[in-house]
Amino acid sequence: MVFSSLTFLFLFLPIVSFSIFIRNRSLQNMILLLASLIFYSWGEPKSILLLCLITALAYFSGILQERLKETNKISLRKSVFIITIALIIANLFIFKYLGFFTKNLGFLGVKEITLALPIGISFYTFQILSYSIDLYLGKIRLQKNFFYLLMYVSFFPQLIAGPIVRYETIEQEIENRRITVNDVASGLRRFTIGLAKKVLLANQVAMVATTVYAGNTEAYGALMYWIAAIAYTLQIYFDFSGYSDMAIGLGKMFGFHFLENFNYPYIATSVTDFWRRWHISLSSWFRDYVYIPLGGNRTSKIKWLRNILIVWILTGFWHGAEWNFIIWGLYYGILLLIEKFWLGKILNKLPKALQWLYTMVIVCIGWVIFNITDLSQLLFALKHMFTISSVSLMTSMAAEVSIITGLLFMPLAFLCAMPIFARFHFQNEVLDTAVKNILCVILYAICILFIVSESFQPFIYFRF
Repeated sequence: MVFSSLTFLFLFLPIVSFSIFIRNRSLQNMILLLASLIFYSWGEPKSILLLCLITALAYFSGILQERLKETNKISLRKSVFIITIALIIANLFIFKYLGFFTKNLGFLGVKEITLALPIGISFYTFQILSYSIDLYLGKIRLQKNFFYLLMYVSFFPQLIAGPIVRYETIEQEIENRRITVNDVASGLRRFTIGLAKKVLLANQVAMVATTVYAGNTEAYGALMYWIAAIAYTLQIYFDFSGYSDMAIGLGKMFGFHFLENFNYPYIATSVTDFWRRWHISLSSWFRDYVYIPLGGNRTSKIKWLRNILIVWILTGFWHGAEWNFIIWGLYYGILLLIEKFWLGKILNKLPKALQWLYTMVIVCIGWVIFNITDLSQLLFALKHMFTISSVSLMTSMAAEVSIITGLLFMPLAFLCAMPIFARFHFQNEVLDTAVKNILCVILYAICILFIVSESFQPFIYFRF
């Protein structure tokens, strides 16, 4: 089930929303847990068992570790912790990466193993890992109620495609949260904005890149391949940030306050700045649980280089078990090192417009690498972006007229990726809220019209 489906908008969400009026937190939590399990099992009922088993592993391991801590059996507690982390990661490896390794080891006679990838496994695995690690380090308290821990892991707003919510963020809100009218209204507005990003922008510009990369290569020249790269750059931002907005809005409706996941990444003036603004929950996760434990930058220069490259290879591999994701991770790891050692000083002397242009060219190329999993097609697309061609834009559009709609939406998408509209507000708070509510109602109605009339509703990050 996706947030932009009619089933979710007119059946699931209205029914679950009644739980807002329940004052008994235990009962409300049980309803939210049941709703989350139904939401997840809607398309993949078998996968719910795996999610519950991994959560149970973290739960019982946590209880055992706390008891060993009380009896001062520190070494045994550490062993239990290491085994738990290893098993959680092994589960992710088996379902997401085993097929990749067996496929690439085929020359050794290894038979390829193909397993269905459970939706959202990368996201909920990282949430479970953060709970287990933070509990071991004493940053959070043991959750003694298994169903509450399961609710944290499976909570439907952020279960499928993030943001990655750490247990410490909502630890107090699981049992002691306050749901106000303002929170519900603010959450609904945020949800509507995210829905509009997805339905009105991401879905529309998506047809450009989809058509170009899957179409007749002779019909498209360098200009069209750059337009396709820009279209995908806009699509993935509005697709993913739209989902994050919807997740944050839904969480707020039910009394949970998730941290922001995006901060206008396309106004960044360097690659370093871009990654401070894009998928913040993932970047901070790798920083806190991989980069810093490896030594961060408080070590020798060689180890520091190693740490950065390890983090970015893992970041790329986290997104998918394909070579293009590894290349994408290395691409950014190397670029970040170049900026830190040399290019950053030069960039700071340039006008902001040139800094921004440099960053966006780098980001667009990066998204091409991210988007195309077939390496031969990837090389072909990159080659054509930098090859002078005589194919005109009109010829390309005539080859496939369906991309015209996407092209028309691209300027609007570009404007919405900038913090232009966020700066508009009325001084009178009552008037400002009233206008925002009216605009969101109109926006919601327009989204419904688009959803009813279209069938193309993919979420890019569902595959991760």
